Amino acid sequence: MKQIVISDTTLCKEGNAYSFKEKLEIARQLERLAVDVIELPEIRNGKTDILLVRTIASFVKNSILSVAAGMGADSLEQAAAALSSASHPRIRIELPLSPVAMEYFCHKKPPKMLAYISDIVAAAKEKCADVEFCAVDATRAEAEFLKAAIHAAVAAGATCVSVCDSAAEMMPDDFAAFAKNVMEGTTVPVSVACEDKNGLACASAILAVRSGVCGVKTSVEGNGVSLETFADMVKNCGNTYGFATGIRVTELHRTVKQIRWIAGNSKNESAALSVVSDDASFRLDKSDDAAAVASAVAKLGYDLSEEDNARVYEEFLRVADRKTVGSKELDAIVASTALQVPASYKLKSYVINNGNIIAASAQITLEREGKDLPGICMGDGPIDAAFLAIEQIIGHHYELDDFQIQSVTEGKEAMGSAIVKLRSNGKLYSGNGISTDIIGASIRAYINAVNKIVYEEV
Repeated sequence: MKQIVISDTTLCKEGNAYSFKEKLEIARQLERLAVDVIELPEIRNGKTDILLVRTIASFVKNSILSVAAGMGADSLEQAAAALSSASHPRIRIELPLSPVAMEYFCHKKPPKMLAYISDIVAAAKEKCADVEFCAVDATRAEAEFLKAAIHAAVAAGATCVSVCDSAAEMMPDDFAAFAKNVMEGTTVPVSVACEDKNGLACASAILAVRSGVCGVKTSVEGNGVSLETFADMVKNCGNTYGFATGIRVTELHRTVKQIRWIAGNSKNESAALSVVSDDASFRLDKSDDAAAVASAVAKLGYDLSEEDNARVYEEFLRVADRKTVGSKELDAIVASTALQVPASYKLKSYVINNGNIIAASAQITLEREGKDLPGICMGDGPIDAAFLAIEQIIGHHYELDDFQIQSVTEGKEAMGSAIVKLRSNGKLYSGNGISTDIIGASIRAYINAVNKIVYEEV
């Protein structure tokens, strides 16, 4: 029975607005589903993207983790740095090979392109033992040049090759014949990627597999081969034609539904508010030592100094004397005790307008160095509007990694506690706010987190 290698490209979708935690959850679901390769895009925002890949690498132990490298040496260095802790790292070299695309994107003629392919693949090989060469517009390349490019990549150390029908110009049987022609004389595994512009991507991929290719690139969302449809097709037809995948088909539809839910509820990057459920699972009690508490704090995503870890542990012992401490309680402890700094911004006033027949708006005035700084903004709900107004005042957008609201006391005059976690340059900062007005508590929490960022980055 031939085993088809499944490479999932969901996290490479252009323009995706997934938050940091949403990307982690999608990767976790793909690992649980047992896809063979989880593909990630090129490192663009150095610290944040490298932190993302390293965090994913901490729990992706079975799947290959593949990161695209751009055309520059810096991009290759960043890809290698990001994959330094991965169990099964792979660097992916993606290049156009059609005459027009080579000229437009790479500014190279065919002979120089072949030399460049040899150099970049060899450089990647020095950084990582597993290197994939991907011809992103293979069906538009000249047949002889495509073969020469693949030969150059393999000779330089590529361990696998992918050919893509990004134009979707071929019918399934023609694409299968094209893939078979590419495989002749190629000594490494060949995978295919197909666009679904005509609704034929899965058909093209399955016929390419029957022609001998080893792998298929899929995605949960996007215009490529549907992971769900392709896995179902293999499950239904595999015994007849002698091929299978390692996908856990009993979990397939539930997992795909979860990923689609994340994608469907992902906020646009311009929105300030993105509430994500806390997925860290641990329970601590007073018998746990400082190292265990520091490890749990790191698991939540914080990078604290020894002094702040000591403050957190001291407060932890006080709380743990009365109850066990979970992730939400530890978040509150970190927010209220670590990284306490002088207030660069102070809340002077806020007015919130909201209702079922008007759009939510927030008018906020902050004070900095004795000057009043007003801001007014509309948003998707009162808290979103408030956070956007603060961003307007400070002139900066920070990624909202998490937002929690919980009651501190009971009754009609109950105190509400809000925790806001912002990410800046890959580092996590949390703020805590308490008020009988939960919107006020949320505003204070956001400002508290911003003050910590400003204090460290000045």
